[in-house]
Amino acid sequence: MTTPTIGRLATEPALSRPDLLAGPVKSALEGSPAAASVYVAAIDPTLADTAEFCRAYDVSLDESANCVVVAGKREGASYVAACMVLATARADVNGVVRRLLGVRKASFLPMAAAVESTGMEYGGITPLGLPADWPILVDPAVAALPFAVVGSGVRGSKLTLPGSVLAGWPGAQVVDGLGRPVRQG
Repeated sequence: MTTPTIGRLATEPALSRPDLLAGPVKSALEGSPAAASVYVAAIDPTLADTAEFCRAYDVSLDESANCVVVAGKREGASYVAACMVLATARADVNGVVRRLLGVRKASFLPMAAAVESTGMEYGGITPLGLPADWPILVDPAVAALPFAVVGSGVRGSKLTLPGSVLAGWPGAQVVDGLGRPVRQG
């Protein structure tokens, strides 16, 4: 497969650069036949947040996908899911996600809990390598991307991989209506 070119990212096969991957991401890729379709690019960690990253590396917001971790409780038990939406959208947390989790109220998992539960850095959390019992909800717009730019588990790099790989990742399901366009202006 040809190394993808997105903006000014210098990508290379992800497993050739384990130093650019969080431990859980590296482990997940080592056991996956999809690893050959996953690439990594080093970035300035101070530019890891989506808007700054896209500007600095000439990556369209329509090629960048965010992973947000959402939680809710039901009958004393906690339920967590990861949501993949385009950078131009917001996850419908208290509509679609709340119903899928079967909880009365859903909210973003607090930063410290997200970091501890995933073994990844805040701002770099990605669906590859998440706890196996967390569903991964993928918006159809992300699943349709030839290549999506997502976190790598660390702030100093980004992954590029086909949206179909995200949609087909263990525990993933494509969910219509997950992403709601962000109003501009």
